[in-house]
Amino acid sequence: MASTAAVAAWTDGRSRPGPTDDRGRDRRPPFVSLRQVSDATTLERHELIARGKVREMYEAGDRLLMVASDRISTYDVVHPTPIPDKGKVLTGLSVFWFERTRHICQNHMVSCTDVPDQVRGRALLVERLEMVPVECVVRGYITGSGWTDYRATGTVCGVELPPGLEESAQLPAPIFTPATKAADGDHDENVDFDRAAEMIGDRGLLEELRRLSIELYSFAAGHARERGLILADTKLEFGRDRKGRIVLADEVLTPDSSRFWPADGYAAGRSQPSFDKQYVRDWASASGWDRTAPAPALPEDVVDGTRRRYADAYERITETPFATWLERSGCG
Repeated sequence: MASTAAVAAWTDGRSRPGPTDDRGRDRRPPFVSLRQVSDATTLERHELIARGKVREMYEAGDRLLMVASDRISTYDVVHPTPIPDKGKVLTGLSVFWFERTRHICQNHMVSCTDVPDQVRGRALLVERLEMVPVECVVRGYITGSGWTDYRATGTVCGVELPPGLEESAQLPAPIFTPATKAADGDHDENVDFDRAAEMIGDRGLLEELRRLSIELYSFAAGHARERGLILADTKLEFGRDRKGRIVLADEVLTPDSSRFWPADGYAAGRSQPSFDKQYVRDWASASGWDRTAPAPALPEDVVDGTRRRYADAYERITETPFATWLERSGCG
């Protein structure tokens, strides 16, 4: 599953995390170098508190400013070539879903326009949260690491699945498969429900997060299917606000946190084309690169093709031109 960015894990201004991974945790892999990246953001009058492979987090009074960059990574290494408008697509889609899922769960978005001019269209003002240290993954189809686990064990995160499933097959019902970061911080690690409950120290909380995650996935999958897209899986993150309420956070239901497949041409038994960075990953795999830093620069056709896929995902999901988001956010 594609990586997402840092979100507020701090409830007051006293905490100052060190180097972080792409979820804002205090353990960025040593091989992720941002010095080569051309679109790193520096904002005057806003203190940088976390920088990941995709996002930066800044102090904003009693709230936080979450800025999505145009950076793209494969195999946990950031490429030096940004994808134009990628950060704006991620932000615009997150706003779209935040506004349409409030009936299921409140979220951390405060404003998409009360942000510095320099980062309009790709920044959100968000509430500070104490983040739950588990990623809430919901799978409606068997693919990615789930497919790898299923072939080896017949299960995914301890969830027994029917025998004989093919790659990309739809599951009888969506399953909740939590994940966390591996000890060295470089890859997500699938864990079973019992282990995840032990990690957060509150089984009741995890049961509620499972319920919310599946409801959010089902709502979004239905919306997507009516628009010719299959939502194969998604990764969600939650936190608690100062009143202890559960809040949906980070980005949500974007091509970086979810697999969207075109319904037209879908067939189980093979991998599916998707509206995410798989296009870049395929190029990187074929380029001869050994998957260690530094990552190679991307050719113009790959940059253009990737940008089109991200923008296409926005337009198909929202049924509005991408320019509509640029105008709404004040950068069009």
